Amino acid sequence: MGNCLVAQSGGPTSVINATVAGVIQANQLNPIYEHVYGGLHGIEGILNEEFVDLTNLSDNGIQLLKQTCASALGSCRYKLKRDNVEDFEKIMAILDAYNIDTMFYTGGNDSMDTVAALSEYAAEHNIRNHRFIGCPKTVDNDLVITDHCPGFASAAKFLATVAKLTWMDVNVYTRQEVFILETMGRDAGWLAASTVLSGKVDLLVLPEVEFDKDRFLAQVKEIVDAKNKCYIVVSEGAKFADGTYLAAGEAKNDGFGHAVLGGAGNAIKNMILESGVAKRAKVQDMSTLQRCNAACQSKVDVEESFRLGMSAHMHSQDPTFTGKMVAVKRPEEGAYNPLFFTVDAKEVANFVKHVPAEWILDDYRGMTQEFYDYALPLIQGEPDVIMDNGVIAQIEPFYL
Repeated sequence: MGNCLVAQSGGPTSVINATVAGVIQANQLNPIYEHVYGGLHGIEGILNEEFVDLTNLSDNGIQLLKQTCASALGSCRYKLKRDNVEDFEKIMAILDAYNIDTMFYTGGNDSMDTVAALSEYAAEHNIRNHRFIGCPKTVDNDLVITDHCPGFASAAKFLATVAKLTWMDVNVYTRQEVFILETMGRDAGWLAASTVLSGKVDLLVLPEVEFDKDRFLAQVKEIVDAKNKCYIVVSEGAKFADGTYLAAGEAKNDGFGHAVLGGAGNAIKNMILESGVAKRAKVQDMSTLQRCNAACQSKVDVEESFRLGMSAHMHSQDPTFTGKMVAVKRPEEGAYNPLFFTVDAKEVANFVKHVPAEWILDDYRGMTQEFYDYALPLIQGEPDVIMDNGVIAQIEPFYL
């Protein structure tokens, strides 16, 4: 009996650890591996042989893991490059040394590229004793083919809640005021769009729609003139027609060559104040809060993430199953109940799923009913939470 390895990569979510818990629990119920190893800090840690044995994690530990935010195994931004043969050779040697049959890699777009690259290398070198399986996660919800990504729903639930609560706060004053909420979303506006579920958003700025300053300010003025307030949500990846970002602070390297953004909210604030369409504007940048707020998990999301890990484990019983990602689809009718299927990881890697243009209303006025129908089933329910002295309990990170 061989072993398996599970690791995490990229930006975490509030339910990413539930997928790891699913793999562990599945192997306890159906022990097809002698050991379930956790790889610390993704590919970077695997290359350094930084492993922890998760095989016999207790039931309480599994429950805590499901509600623990961030990456309990640690993450990395290490790019596995196909022309770096030394890395591939070293990884295969390490998998040999630990008798690892299957590696589960939980992450987003770049992580699926890692799964594809490792499986391609193994096939090219006739290596049949190591298999590589991707488990999707990203709050950005921008992976193609899968209906949605575990982690998005909890972040969406949190952001819709924040929008509703901050709208209540900003409206207590009689003074004129514009409130601007900035969300994550470099290439796709799913997170920003989710704030409309609050029913409080006046204007929505997404990366999918070219930003027209004059047209936008005209909308702000119309709303402020009508009700003395305006609630705006902007995605960090919002762009002008020439492709440049609204964000004031921009860098070009996060380890994968992606732009590192921040400042779109302040850019809009400055436009509003300089134009004179409003006398006061305030910005709330959600930053990492939107992806680590485990106290606002969607029950649908956390259970789906857990079941996806179990599904990946089940599929790994097939000795030919490699280079695949376990994806999610929803039933065509009836109550929401996720179904799982598989897709080649290479068909997911390096592609971006944008918010459909037909779901976006004109003049930054929000989303159509199709978006509500898509998102609302995903944010339902609240899991039973283990508390510690009045604060949500979190498992001690394995890398500590």
